[in-house]
Formats: sequence, structure tokens, C-alpha cells
Amino acid sequence: MSKAKLENEVDKTMTNETDAVKEKRLSIVAKMKQKREQKKIEEFKNKTELEKVEERREEVLSKGRKFKYPMQYAKYRVVTVTIILSVMAVVLASGAGYFMLYKWQSTNPILYRLTQLLPVSVANVNGADVRYSDYLLIYHSTITPIEKQQGKLDNAKDNDFMEQHYKRLALDEAENYAWALKLAKENDLTVTDKEVDEMILEHRKIGGVERSEEGFKKILEDNFGLTMKEYRRMIYLSLVKEKVSQAIDTNAVQLAAQVESLIKSGKDLKTISEELGDKVLYEETGGLVDKMNVDGGRSLKAMSLNAGEISDKFVSSSGDGYYFVKLVAKTDSTVNYTSIKISFTEFDKQMKEIRDSGKIKELIKIDRQES
Repeated sequence: MSKAKLENEVDKTMTNETDAVKEKRLSIVAKMKQKREQKKIEEFKNKTELEKVEERREEVLSKGRKFKYPMQYAKYRVVTVTIILSVMAVVLASGAGYFMLYKWQSTNPILYRLTQLLPVSVANVNGADVRYSDYLLIYHSTITPIEKQQGKLDNAKDNDFMEQHYKRLALDEAENYAWALKLAKENDLTVTDKEVDEMILEHRKIGGVERSEEGFKKILEDNFGLTMKEYRRMIYLSLVKEKVSQAIDTNAVQLAAQVESLIKSGKDLKTISEELGDKVLYEETGGLVDKMNVDGGRSLKAMSLNAGEISDKFVSSSGDGYYFVKLVAKTDSTVNYTSIKISFTEFDKQMKEIRDSGKIKELIKIDRQES
């Protein structure tokens, strides 16, 4: 046999042996695999239903874990983007609100409602913040009846002059109220809801006719553009200022004591006014007036007196001073009287000093206009 033929036979033999080995190895692997599968089947058959459920649950969870972290990452991104967009929206809204309130000085009703919710200031009076909402409240309650009666002026320049004039008045009054609130806190002075209710009831009776609550609300809305809540705020502020003005004005208290002493000595109100000069204000009705006359409460007080009798001192219903009233004559519905008024001046004096010393910082620019 040739060499090449011999080598060929050897190769064939080796190939056949290798194939046989492979087949044998594969047969062993298959048998082992089959045994494992058979073992699993036997184990599964022997398991309880609860164990089967738990095993299936774990299988499902293990597959779900593949997607857990990608989903968490996606959720994190959604939250992050939402927060960023929310912050951007707040910043943009705040910027727009700032320009409309402090640069353009808008009195838009929507912005006004916004200032009632947010504690934004329009000025500071010697450490006391002036609420923007109070300034706009006073301005709207003043300009609304004027515009309802005469409408906007045809001349744009005149209309702007009018608006600036009432804005200036409203800001001054809001600053007065802010200072009064500060002094009230320092002097432990308070205004209760009951006091506000009583004042509103008096206003409902102005003119001698008591209006219903709903009717009064309609008057406020139609004529002044005010809700009852806003009107209560205005009454509250005015009562605070009245109490403060009375509490801090020691000069008025001393002057009232002097008038009381002169009355006890038998002197008439007119004589007392001549003696005290411009420290007091003397007035006469000059005849009979309606007992519901709007005069700081003097007509009603005079109706409770006898002819020639002089009342004790009392605070005017507007809260700007003390009154002494002498009844001259009266009927069932009319009254004739003389009176002396001692005005409260200390509060206005303090405000003037604060203004002159530059202790009021205004965040909007409204010039004082001369007519």
C-alpha cells in the first residue's frame, strides 16, 4: 500500500473516531439535560400551589427588574423637567407682575385681586410696610364713583391728570393707614369685628332709612365697585386710625379738659371759642336741620339734650376730633345746635415730620400735581 493511501485511511479512521466521540459526548449532555428537566418536573409536581405561585411571581419580577432602572430614570427626568418648567413659569409671571405693578403702575382688577392674595408692598413708612392692596382699594373706591357719574374725560391729558391726582391721594391715605397700624400695635390698640359691624350698621342707616344688608351691598357694588369684604377693610382701617389719633393726641385731651372746666364755670360755647381762639372750631347750624344730618354725630347728640344743655365731650363719628354740643331747639325730626370741635392734630403732625425727613420710601413714582 502506498504512503498516500495509508495516510488517507488513517485520516478516515481518525475522523470516524472523532465523530463517534462527539456523538457520545452530545448523548451524555442530552441525557443530563433530560435528567435536569425531569427533576424540575418532579419537583414542580411535588410543590404546593402557594410555592408554585411564589415561584411564578419571582420569575415575573426578575424579568421586570430589567426595566426598573430605565423607568426610574425616565420618571426622574419627568419630575426634573416639571420642576424646571414650573420655576420658569413662576419667574416669568413674577417678572410680568413686577413690571405691571411697579413700572407701569397698572390698576387692572386682576392685578388688584392678586395683591389681595400676595403680601406685596407699595411703600414703607418709617419701617411700616404699605400694602399694595390697600392703595388700590382706596384708589378704586375713589375713582369708580367719579367715572360712573361723569365717565372718562375726553381729553387724554386731563384724564391722566385726574387719575394721577387720585392715585396720589390714595397712596397718601394708604401710607397714613400703615403708620396708624404700626402705632396701634405699639399701643396695644385693637378694632374688633363687633366695632366694624356697628359702624356698618350706622352707615346703613344714613339718611334715616335703614337699608337691608343685600340692598347695602348693591349700593356698594354699583356706586363704589366694592364688595362687603373690601368695605369692611376700609372701615377697619378708618377705625384703627381714629383710635390711634385719639390715643396719641395728649394736647387734644388737655384742651378738652380745659373746655370742660370753662363749661362748669358757666361759660357758653361761643364765649369759650372766643377765649381759646384757633385752638377750637366753633359752629352754628343757623336754624333747624334734619336730625339725621351727616355732621359727625352732632345732630343725634343734640337730640338727646334739653334746650340750653351742653353735652359732655364725645368723639366725632369720623374720628377726627372731640365735640361739645349745645342744644338750641328741636322738633321730632329736626334740631338746632351750636358746637365746638377740638381736632386731633398729633397724627397729622407725625406724618408730616416723617414725610419731611424722607422716611417714606415709595416703590412707585406718583408726582404731587398742582392744579
